[in-house]
Amino acid sequence: MATGQAFTNGLKVLSLVNISYNPVYGLQLTLLDVDPNFTLGVLEKQRIDTLLRLVAENPQHVRLQDGFYVTFNQGLPLPKVIQRIAVISSNISAGLEDFQHTLDHNGFGYRFKADIYYSYVQGETNAQSIVDQFIAIYKSEITYDAVVLIRGGGSQTDLLIFEQYGIARAIARFPIPVLTGIGHQKNETIADLMGHTALKTPTKVAEYLVAHNRAFADGLLSLEKSILIKTQQLLARHHHLLSARKFEISMICETYLNHHKRRLQEKSQGIKRLGQSLLMAQQHRLRLLSSGITGRAQLVLYGHQRDLKQQRTEITQQARGYLEDQVTRLARYQSELELISPERLLSRGFALIKKGGKIIGRGDQLAQGNEIAIILADREIKATVDEIRNYDGEEFNL
Repeated sequence: MATGQAFTNGLKVLSLVNISYNPVYGLQLTLLDVDPNFTLGVLEKQRIDTLLRLVAENPQHVRLQDGFYVTFNQGLPLPKVIQRIAVISSNISAGLEDFQHTLDHNGFGYRFKADIYYSYVQGETNAQSIVDQFIAIYKSEITYDAVVLIRGGGSQTDLLIFEQYGIARAIARFPIPVLTGIGHQKNETIADLMGHTALKTPTKVAEYLVAHNRAFADGLLSLEKSILIKTQQLLARHHHLLSARKFEISMICETYLNHHKRRLQEKSQGIKRLGQSLLMAQQHRLRLLSSGITGRAQLVLYGHQRDLKQQRTEITQQARGYLEDQVTRLARYQSELELISPERLLSRGFALIKKGGKIIGRGDQLAQGNEIAIILADREIKATVDEIRNYDGEEFNL
């Protein structure tokens, strides 16, 4: 009850016992008391040994700096907006339900895509199950914004799986930020120390993700307000300048337009007179050209009509000859087809052999015992193959 562990093999305990000897039953050992502090001390020593091993064997990913453990994973930047996450949890975890409910019903309407990777999250011997899921996430090649490792809480010793070297090493080296919400309220596990961000419960992790995205949204809103204020100030400063420029431009444009209006009137009158002269000259030229074109067009049309009649006669003769040739070829093809038609061949004494409704053309397609159909000109004979021999064609030589 004090340590949260079952009294099983492999557990290190400090016990108070009484040894007695009975002439009938022999040597007897009676367990009087167990000191739970000894067992908890062993667990703490294992924790320290694991941390020292992480630093010693993974110098590029774990280091001790000013009394704090600094990992490669902690140095990864979180995306400004987190949308797709991988979740490692038990399929029967109440914490997983709380996590998903908090994400799905956040007050800002943010949408999250959470892919669940189910694993055992209790029992020291199940540590490899969590490591395998980290490997599966890495091999999926999906661009996740973060990985979330959650559990629904428990006693201190229920969380010993998160003190294992393999899980801590996988988290410290993982190339995607890892957020933990294991459900403890007091001490941090080694998994918490190695991850990017450690939170107390699965619900706190979901709230952290929502708050992270909200911070980005608040930044955008603040930037929007700043832009609006600066824009209003800029518009107000230039409004007066634009008003003055507008008056100046209006006066200049009016003077310029009046000057060019007079010039356009003069040009218009000159163009009108010149246009009338040009139109009269062109009308005279068009009348002369019309007379010449009419006569030449009649001569050209007559010549083309004569050529078309001659070409039509030639095409008619060629088409008639071509059609006669094709009729002769079709008649020859019809005669050849009649000579080789199946009905004519059957009437000359040949036969067709079918097996399974398909025509057989080679002997190697048959075997003894096959049922076959022999098709003659006027009969269909059902038979069974009794014997198959090689044939050298001597009967046709007869």
